[in-house]
Amino acid sequence: MSESALLSARQSLPPIDYSHAEGAWIHTADGDRLLDAASGLVCVNIGHAHPHVVERIARQTRNATFASPGALLPSVQEELATRLTQAVHRPGDGVSLSCSGTSAVELAISYARLIQRSRGWNGRHHILTARLGYHGNSALTLGLSGHRRRRPHPDDALGLAPAFDPPYPGHHPGCPHDQCRASCADSVVEAIEERGAESVAAVLIEPVNGTTGGAYVPPPGYLATLRRACHERGVLVIHDEVLTGLGRTGLPLGADHSADATADIVVISKGLSAGYIPLSAVLVNPAGLAQLRSSTRPLPLMGTMSATPLQAVAGLAVLDVLSEMGALDPTRTRGGDVTAAVRSLEGLPLVKETRGVGYFHAVELEPGTQAAALAAARDEHLLLYPFNGFHPDGTGEGLIVAPPLNSTPSEVAFLAQGLRRSLERVSAHSEDCSNC
Repeated sequence: MSESALLSARQSLPPIDYSHAEGAWIHTADGDRLLDAASGLVCVNIGHAHPHVVERIARQTRNATFASPGALLPSVQEELATRLTQAVHRPGDGVSLSCSGTSAVELAISYARLIQRSRGWNGRHHILTARLGYHGNSALTLGLSGHRRRRPHPDDALGLAPAFDPPYPGHHPGCPHDQCRASCADSVVEAIEERGAESVAAVLIEPVNGTTGGAYVPPPGYLATLRRACHERGVLVIHDEVLTGLGRTGLPLGADHSADATADIVVISKGLSAGYIPLSAVLVNPAGLAQLRSSTRPLPLMGTMSATPLQAVAGLAVLDVLSEMGALDPTRTRGGDVTAAVRSLEGLPLVKETRGVGYFHAVELEPGTQAAALAAARDEHLLLYPFNGFHPDGTGEGLIVAPPLNSTPSEVAFLAQGLRRSLERVSAHSEDCSNC
């Protein structure tokens, strides 16, 4: 058989031949099915082939798929912008639509710099990021990202690199405490002062670490302390909520778990597109929006496939579903059953640690066991997502557990049972091999 002409990422296990996907399930070509326990790439937040979204997309496809908002009245795009600000409880924000998390992060960076320059701070251009984090796959965002395995070659990094240590165990070597605290935001302050506050436009951070390190959650008060320290120095705060936004952590935004942590600019993508149509958004708070509108400088150029009516209709349909299921309620944290399922794995020989919140969790495994755990999970009819190489020395491996937000109680129970059985089986096999 000849090699495929397709160049794409590969995992340690061969891809599955599938016939279709529906709800939380992937149906295989041979008539079996697997629970999509990672929501694709942590994006299929309302399940596959949701009838409301499919119907809205089909109807819009028959009407118009493309209409440049600069030439044709962007009514449906404006409706999505308004609905999105309501969904994340940021009234008065301005919204730009784009087609990927990467492009939205770049747009957010452009806005931060433009806001600073409209304030008269022409020298504020640096964007500071953590040494563990991921912000996209362009040359700019890879240069800023603290993803050790995806760090570009030094010649290709545009002179960029992460600037501060995050507040996670083993990742903040200068931490004076047994466990990181809110005051560990001092590492951000040090990075700002090292560059010179007059040259820093913004700090870009994930409110909950994504798949790079596996669902690390900052200590209580950290995001609020970071925000306060940045604002005291005239530095904006950008929250990369590409993965965590719109219910993934059990609340509308990942930052909603922290009081007084509201960012100046927020980036959303996976939760808004839900895996249906490429879609992302940048939200700019009222103060920043006023600066942008009063500036004589032009706004950043949008991409050809940004803000199409097809994207907007898909986003509106996704928001309909999220609202109906209660995922946009800021007073109730959802996903407790998924949290309990993952926490129940603690104490198994293979499990070093579990962490996460809502519908986004990581199971850190003993070295050398990830591939076997992924294979065992498939045998238990579970699809999981691997993460690795996150420790400062390049080690570390584990599994991402992130089922759709509308998973039923029986599906979460299936997930819990399958996870335990798969990890117990790998543990038993490892013990047998050690006695050989």
